[in-house]
Amino acid sequence: MLSGAFSSAWSDILAAARGLVTEERDPIANAANLSALLGASLPEINWVGFYFLRGDELVLGPFQGKPACVRIALGRGVCGTAAVRRSTLVVDDVHHFPGHIACDPASNAEIVIPLIRENTVYGVLDVDSPRTSRFSPDDRAGLEAIAHLYLAASDL
Repeated sequence: MLSGAFSSAWSDILAAARGLVTEERDPIANAANLSALLGASLPEINWVGFYFLRGDELVLGPFQGKPACVRIALGRGVCGTAAVRRSTLVVDDVHHFPGHIACDPASNAEIVIPLIRENTVYGVLDVDSPRTSRFSPDDRAGLEAIAHLYLAASDL
């Protein structure tokens, strides 16, 4: 997942992410630093952060952006659906996604990457944008690589 061709922007982000998590095992510290890095590095986003699975719901973790929904039931919204499906969801227009949860009405596009290690879902990485169709295949690959780095570096 971490090898392969990335744009120079994503290569720079991934190099910075590796530097942040290489010697840190705490999952909250790593989620906080990766959220800050992505928030500062990705253009045209208005929210980025982590939700962690606690029982049958996702609970808000470190993020960058406006205050967010604190708890999301599995299967609800883009985050809960991605966690249940165990696959990345890219939604070009969240207003056409059944059951979308509008934490920030300015959000129009969303990408959610489930955090899965050894067949266990630990949570999701969520990124929102005010621009519809914001997330490219390169963004998907880059964010999936960030999720992989997070999982490999963190004691969950």
